[in-house]
Amino acid sequence: MSGSATDRRLFRKRTVRDVDPGGKRVLVRVDFNVPLDRDGERVSVADDGRIRAALPTIEHLRDREARLVLVSHLGRPKDRERELSMAPVSARLGELIGAEVRQAPAVVGPDVEQAAAALAPGDVLVLENSRFEPGETKNDPQLSDALSRLADLYVDDAFGAVHRVHATTVGVAERLPAVAGFLLEREVTMLSGLLEDPGHPFVVVLGGAKVSDKIGVIERFLEIADAILIGGAMCFSFFRAQGLPTGDSLVEEEGVEPARRALERAQRSSCELELPVDLVVADRVAADAEWRQLDGVEVPDGWMGLDIGPRTARAYAERISQAGTVFWNGPMGVFELAPFQEGTRGVAAAVAAVDGLSVVGGGDSAAAVRQLGLDEAAYGHISTGGGASLEYLEGRELPGLAVLAD
Repeated sequence: MSGSATDRRLFRKRTVRDVDPGGKRVLVRVDFNVPLDRDGERVSVADDGRIRAALPTIEHLRDREARLVLVSHLGRPKDRERELSMAPVSARLGELIGAEVRQAPAVVGPDVEQAAAALAPGDVLVLENSRFEPGETKNDPQLSDALSRLADLYVDDAFGAVHRVHATTVGVAERLPAVAGFLLEREVTMLSGLLEDPGHPFVVVLGGAKVSDKIGVIERFLEIADAILIGGAMCFSFFRAQGLPTGDSLVEEEGVEPARRALERAQRSSCELELPVDLVVADRVAADAEWRQLDGVEVPDGWMGLDIGPRTARAYAERISQAGTVFWNGPMGVFELAPFQEGTRGVAAAVAAVDGLSVVGGGDSAAAVRQLGLDEAAYGHISTGGGASLEYLEGRELPGLAVLAD
């Protein structure tokens, strides 16, 4: 992360650069919500991208002799399921930093307080899955109190969770001196740059299933972007709004009216809102489904659209290639299945090749980059927080960011 004056103007919170962590116990909220591989009793991390993203902050604090206590959620546990323990994540972190990483037996409690008190400078302790505690998602004051007793300083480096009012994102930050880590700083800086000073032409590519999740972003970018390219299942809400047949395609009914309003607004905007001109359709969602390319977008009964078509993919790639800035969030189709991944592959490759700034909005887009075997280093920035990035770009306040020291 650059420490340039421009970067600091875009990020208006104190960071780990602004504090002396030497000898202090530092509670770091990380986003280690990673996919796991299970082979019988053996559980390992399937994708360590989010762990690697937090390493600059972790190493910065270790180099300055901080005593680190890391906390993260993992999945959506209903209780304290063993298969959602942080132990495999701790093991992988230890491999990455080349040092022992201790696994706490719980999130809070006397044994955890004892383990935190025993840390030497540079040591790392990982708490159990924060969502093992019901009070986490409720921002419970007692849990926040217990967590704050573990440390002298709080660092938030979990951009993917800053839009949540949880004990580990807001409650603790209200009780301890609280600053941002390098990952959180970089995420906000990159997204702020899209809003405040994008290079033009500014092209936005939006996919995924739900218009309702992205209508705020569409409305915001209709004001500042030069083109918005729509793909994924969300395009069917737009087609339904235009009165076109969508067959058995996934249509978010509550997204139809917002889509209609966005189309009307685009008519009054200098930003072009573009929809697919052809589709790949199938009789069902399966790798061995019967499928064909549809020369157009009117989907017959009994068929469902599962990807943008080749003409659309080429047109979108051409538009992206001319961009000074590109923001991409959401796949163009069901990229997990081979017959329906070419639209996403074409867009992803075009975004990677753009000469200007390219920002990938996390979530399924980041997963597609990895699954399709594309070079992550080719992108200007791949966000670790899909939902958080969208809320930030909409202009919503992110509670976990707002609570940090200015």
